[in-house]
Amino acid sequence: MITNQHLHDRRLAATPRGIGVMANFFIDRALNSEVWDIEGKRYIDFAGGIAVLNTGHRHPKLVAAIEVQLHKFTHTCYQVLPYESYVTLAERINKLTPGSHSKKTCFFSSGAEAVENAVKIARASTGRPGVIAFSGAFHGRTMMGCALTGKVVPYKVGFGPFPAEIYHVPFPIDLHGVSVEDSLHALQSLFKADIDPKRVAAIIIEPVQGEGGFYVTPPALMRALRKLCDEHGILLIFDEIQTGFGRTGKMFAAEHYDVLPDIITMAKSMAGGTTLSAVCGKAEVMDGPAPGGLGGTYAGNPLAIAASHAVIDIMEEEQLVTRANVLGEKLKQRLNAAQATTPSLKDVRGLGSMIAAEFFDPATGKPSPEITKRVQQAALDEGLILLTCGVYVNAIRFLYPLTIQDNVFEEALNIIDRALAKV
Repeated sequence: MITNQHLHDRRLAATPRGIGVMANFFIDRALNSEVWDIEGKRYIDFAGGIAVLNTGHRHPKLVAAIEVQLHKFTHTCYQVLPYESYVTLAERINKLTPGSHSKKTCFFSSGAEAVENAVKIARASTGRPGVIAFSGAFHGRTMMGCALTGKVVPYKVGFGPFPAEIYHVPFPIDLHGVSVEDSLHALQSLFKADIDPKRVAAIIIEPVQGEGGFYVTPPALMRALRKLCDEHGILLIFDEIQTGFGRTGKMFAAEHYDVLPDIITMAKSMAGGTTLSAVCGKAEVMDGPAPGGLGGTYAGNPLAIAASHAVIDIMEEEQLVTRANVLGEKLKQRLNAAQATTPSLKDVRGLGSMIAAEFFDPATGKPSPEITKRVQQAALDEGLILLTCGVYVNAIRFLYPLTIQDNVFEEALNIIDRALAKV
C-alpha cells in the first residue's frame, strides 16, 4: 500500500520547493463536501480548492455535462475552429453580470490570465499605461499578476523586476487603522507625486479581498472610485475571481454596490474545478484590442465551457446564491458566539459565505499568525480542512461548497467550536 509519507518523500524529490503544499496527505477521491485520502481517512473540505468548488466535488450534473462534451471533441482552439457553446456562455455571462448596458465576454484558462487580459484590454481601450491596485490585493502569480498583488511574501520574493507603471494605494481596513479617507488621500497623493491621472488606464479592486484577508471593500470607497474614474477617464476593474458565482450571497459581489465596473474578471467556481476564466466588460471597452490581440491555445476549452454551463444551471436550480446567505449566517452566529470565550478571535466578517475569522494576540494586541495556525491545525486534526489568509496570515477563511449537506455542515461547525476552545 502506498502511504502518505511515501508520496510526501517522492513529492519533495520530484517537485520544486516553490510549490508550497498545506496538507501532508494525498487525496484519493472526493464527493460534494467530503474528501478521502489514499489511506482512507475522511476530511470535510472547507477549502474548496481555494474557492473553486462552490458546487462541490463531482456534482453529477457537472460530470454529465463534461461527459457529453467529451464524446464530441475536447479541443480545437476557439480562434481556429469556433463552437456554439463558447458563444452561448458569453451570452449568459453578459446577462448574469450586473448592469443593463451592452457587454461582451471572452474566455481564458486561469484567474491570472483573466487579469492579464483585463489590463491589456484597458490599455488598448484607453491608450494609457498606468494601473492602480491596492495593498493586500491578490491578482495572480504571473509577472503582471505579481506586480498588481499587494503582498510581498510569498508572491513577490525573488521574482522582480516587475512590469512598469503599476502603483499601489492602501486598502481601507478599520481594524488595522486605515480608513476610506486614508485610501482616497493616498490616491490623490499618487496623482500629485507619481502619475498623472490622465495616464492611468485602470484601477483594479476586489469587492472582497481574497488572499488579503476577506476584507469587504466599503461602499463609500467604491462610489468614490467610480466618481474618480469617470472624472479622469479611468476604467474600473472588479476582480471577482474569488467572489464570483454565489460566494458572497450574490451571483457577483458587484451586486452589493450601487456602482458598476467597466470590466469584471472571473474564474475559480465558474467551472466547477475545470480550467476556465473570463473577462466581461462594456462592449466598447472590450472591443479595444485589435483582432488577434486576445486569445490563447486553451482559452475557452470546450470541456470547461460545458462545465460552466452546468455550474450556472446548478446554481439556478438549487438556489445556491440564497443558500450562501443561509450557511454564512449560521457560521457567523457560531463564530460570534465563540468570541465571548475566545479572546484571540478579534473579528468575524464577510458577505454571504465569504466569511473570515481574524486572530490577534490578547497579550500584545497584534495580529497572530501563530494562534491562527493552531486553530487551523486543531481543526485538521479532527478532519476539517481550513485555509488561512491575510497580509499577516492571521485570518482563517471558510470556503465550503454551497452544496454542503446540512449534517456535514453542522459537524464542521462543531469541530470549529472545539478548535477555538483549544486556543
